[in-house]
Amino acid sequence: MDTGAGNGMVVVPAGRVTLSDRRTRRSWAVGVASFRMSAVPVTQSLYAEVTGRRPSAARGDRLPVEGVSWWDAVRFCNALSRCEGLMPAYPRCDEDAGAVEWDARADGYRLPTEAEWEHACRAGTTGPRHGPLDEVAWYRGNSGERIHAVGGKRPNAWGLHDMLGNVWDWCWDLYDPDVYGTYRVLRGGGWSDEHWSCRASVRRRSHPTFLIDDVGFRVARSA
Repeated sequence: MDTGAGNGMVVVPAGRVTLSDRRTRRSWAVGVASFRMSAVPVTQSLYAEVTGRRPSAARGDRLPVEGVSWWDAVRFCNALSRCEGLMPAYPRCDEDAGAVEWDARADGYRLPTEAEWEHACRAGTTGPRHGPLDEVAWYRGNSGERIHAVGGKRPNAWGLHDMLGNVWDWCWDLYDPDVYGTYRVLRGGGWSDEHWSCRASVRRRSHPTFLIDDVGFRVARSA
């Protein structure tokens, strides 16, 4: 897979990450197996190549695709898998019924879990960010109130760009089903966010049908 910036998939080593939630003031440790993640968010050119659609508000082949729902992201993963002759990760994907299943045995593309996402974002670091914010992220303080082409900021130690800022990333996980039902996790912060939202530990939520111009996604594959 070419993500549109000359970068493909990056191997993320196995490890362990501690997630935390400010709302509930709880934290929990999660073991993460080695997996692969796209070096940059899915671009508009790749999304159009696979789906034939250009849903984004701002237009540009190397801009991250945005204006995509969680369901759009899941369907894209399956479509990209089929394009490359891989087994789709989501054998059941029915938005009308609100039903989706993840086959962990599949070798196809999928959304990262939020534990995978944070582990990949940190790249072995323990602070709020993997580098000085202006060097690694587009956010309200330096974006000029617009989205930017992928890969324009310094990557983390594992070669992943735009983990913070530019667009939020949809993750696989339900945020808190007992309280928020089907809401899914968002990670990373976006081009219009203040600096405090662009931290490795920040987790937000939205309905899986939600569309906005600073939410996109990146893809993962199991090792």
